Amino acid sequence: MANRAETMAAGQFDFGFAIDWMRKDIGIVLDEADALGMSLPVTALIDQFYAEVQANGGGRWDTSALITRLS
Repeated sequence: MANRAETMAAGQFDFGFAIDWMRKDIGIVLDEADALGMSLPVTALIDQFYAEVQANGGGRWDTSALITRLS
């Protein structure tokens, strides 16, 4: 947080791993879990949070943009 708190509070999210890429990777994990008959409810919930940010135009923002869900 010491590294990113100021930019997150200022709504600047151009510094890290994009949400589009995170959702791609989480999708792979969820698909594999499903194929193995496993349930990953917390992972699925986090994917939903990322999907909300993505739907609001934040797909290329970094993962710290989850904070936008709080405003």
